[in-house]
Amino acid sequence: MIDLRPVINLIARIGFVLGLMMALPAVIDYQARDPNWVRMVQSMLIVTVLSALIATASRSRAGSLTIEQSFLLTSGLWLVLPLIGALPLMLGAPKLSFTDAYFESMSGLTTTGTTAIPKLDDLPPGANMWRAILQWSGGLGIVVVAMVFLPVMKVGGMQFFRSEGFDTLGKVLPRAGQIAAEMTWLYLGITIACAVMFIASGMSFYDALLHALTTCSTGGFSNYDASFGGFIGPAEWVASLFMVLASIPFVRMIQATRGDFVPLWRDTQVRTYLRWIFYSVAVIVAYRMLYIHQTMHPWDTVRETTFNVITIFSGTGFASTNVLEWGHLPFVVLFCVGLIGGCTGSTGCSVKIFRYQVLFEAIRAQIRRMQSPHRLYSLRLSGKRLEHDVVYSVMAFFTMFVLTFGLLIVGLALTGLHPKTALTGAWTAIANIGPVWGPEVSYNGSIASFPTAAKWLMTLGMYLGRLELMSVFVLLLPRFWRG
Repeated sequence: MIDLRPVINLIARIGFVLGLMMALPAVIDYQARDPNWVRMVQSMLIVTVLSALIATASRSRAGSLTIEQSFLLTSGLWLVLPLIGALPLMLGAPKLSFTDAYFESMSGLTTTGTTAIPKLDDLPPGANMWRAILQWSGGLGIVVVAMVFLPVMKVGGMQFFRSEGFDTLGKVLPRAGQIAAEMTWLYLGITIACAVMFIASGMSFYDALLHALTTCSTGGFSNYDASFGGFIGPAEWVASLFMVLASIPFVRMIQATRGDFVPLWRDTQVRTYLRWIFYSVAVIVAYRMLYIHQTMHPWDTVRETTFNVITIFSGTGFASTNVLEWGHLPFVVLFCVGLIGGCTGSTGCSVKIFRYQVLFEAIRAQIRRMQSPHRLYSLRLSGKRLEHDVVYSVMAFFTMFVLTFGLLIVGLALTGLHPKTALTGAWTAIANIGPVWGPEVSYNGSIASFPTAAKWLMTLGMYLGRLELMSVFVLLLPRFWRG
């Protein structure tokens, strides 16, 4: 039998910390003289007291987690924490239903960015800040999970990075604290730098802090219905820079902060990511200038395109304009880059650059084998050999991703959504991107009018996509529970 006490204890402790974070939104609402601060304080007390009691009752002497416990911890965190995040949204403004509140909280913690709130402009400032805090917390959590747990669990080929900067040597907890600390300081530093640059670009302190939290988490929540549309100009370049930084491997940035920039420059994943961003921007800019009547200056076209391409590529989900007006080819390009995503070991989402590199290497090797059946080919990436279990894990991930994506499209269509809405809804959920396009989507991108079944399907899609699918599906095996 699996001992659940260490898992429950860790989840309760993390829940306690998340509960304490409600203090900032409460203070913001109090200073704004908005009565919503009372509900925020009530939520904080409920969460912290319950979490403390559960953590005390589940104390264990276990010094490390087994593989089974690691799977349960990662899957359980992203089921329980959205419950905590949903509480202030139900008790206080905007007084959402449980379905909408859980959807909003899951969207925040998975850094997806799709909203179920009909009108953001009318929310108390503390409520909007809470949504941003959820995304920032979820972004940090994903980085830690990607570097500590997924390599040990061999999910989606992540064992390739097991010795990439940190080696847990088969034990999950012994170095997890050190890894989390280094990641947290880097993440915090990037967020502060982003906020400072947003202020320099003309944002208010509140807007700068909120958007720094959602930019560096590649989450995309905004406190405005127009999303990033109110910050046209220098702020778009600032956001583009930090969205890219947040979606490249944090291990490489930690090495850079120690004075070693060579690994960052030589990382083929980073170079491929930047190159594909450039190609995507170039194609869309050329198409817009040649085939779409433009009233703006060419440099403004480049700025607008760069921002909106990066926000989809990184999975942030901000919007500064209606990209559907760009034409069919740009829409296809944006749809494709959304299914690629950022780099492994970052807050970026979707499939990730690394897995496409492995896929292309495997295809190239297979073609060579067809030409020379008796010749042996060694698959290599970034100077390291790709072991067979890495390739098999990546292929299994791609298979499950495509199947889950397809089933999600069908499921959303069966709820009565328009085919375009079902397609983009499944796309944004499974890849944790943010925007949804279709006739049922409101002017500010809200899916508040979606059927309840559709919201739960998208919630499931966000959950599966953020946890890399396989770490959840393994829990469905009876053999797993037998240890």
